Amino acid sequence: MISKQDAGALIEERRTGVGLSWRALADRLDVPPVWLVAAALGMHPLTAGQAEELGYALDLDDDLVAALVRQPNRAPAADVSSDPTIYRFHELIQVYGPALKSLIHDEFGDGIMSAINCSVSFDRVAHPDGDRVVITIDGKFLPYAWVSGTD
Repeated sequence: MISKQDAGALIEERRTGVGLSWRALADRLDVPPVWLVAAALGMHPLTAGQAEELGYALDLDDDLVAALVRQPNRAPAADVSSDPTIYRFHELIQVYGPALKSLIHDEFGDGIMSAINCSVSFDRVAHPDGDRVVITIDGKFLPYAWVSGTD
């Protein structure tokens, strides 16, 4: 049985080999591109129908299609924090994380933004100084709550 992460690497090779963009595949499956890429790379399960459609689009073998529907382990197999693109996301959170936390508490109260109940969108926007990467995270607010086990 192939791991979801190993399957994801093979799926990425196949996708680039046939010349299909992630956005084209996401449109074909009628799912958000960010979600599809995360799923194909091993961080979400696809439905059987979605896995079959992706398998058809990329001519994937049965082992790769089967890997797409299994429940993932959402921890990366290797430390990816040294990748320059991923490192910049860490840097962004180091710089702006405390401000975003303060704003969440100020506007919503004591709680967090869910990373489980959220959506992420990705866009490219033209700009005179160079194209811009626009990432929007739409997360549900989850208030901290004390629950008594004796009531």
